[in-house]
Amino acid sequence: MDKLFLLDAYALIYRAYYALIKSPRINSKGFNTSAILGFVNTLEDVLKKESPTHIGVAFDPSGPTFRHEAYKEYKAQREETPEAIRLSVPIIKDIIRAYRIPILEVPGYEADDVIGTLATEAGKRGITTYMMTPDKDYGQLVSENVFMYRPKYGDK
Repeated sequence: MDKLFLLDAYALIYRAYYALIKSPRINSKGFNTSAILGFVNTLEDVLKKESPTHIGVAFDPSGPTFRHEAYKEYKAQREETPEAIRLSVPIIKDIIRAYRIPILEVPGYEADDVIGTLATEAGKRGITTYMMTPDKDYGQLVSENVFMYRPKYGDK
């Protein structure tokens, strides 16, 4: 039976980074690897415990999305991304590529839009699909074949 996992990269990266904020993982060069460690631990956990037949990791694209065009102030109040996360993202993408997992990044569309579209289409085709994110907004997409998969954190 097909089992598709769609991971919301930035939601998982942020959650991993902030889960270790009080005891950040710093390498020998002084680089904060908390986001990388947390993301890879989460990915490994899914691969080992769930054995997906298909998997993809969705990222928000650089630049504006259709939401920014519709509403200029969209996310204007959001704080700037911490430097440790910005520097970790290219490394995390390299790791994902090394696993041979597709990176899903569509110009003009946020990761949640991509995940929502793919999950809905896969669900209609009878594919058991798991949207992996801590974001509760995905709950509105749950259907007969589409589920939310809440990541577990606190791994040391």
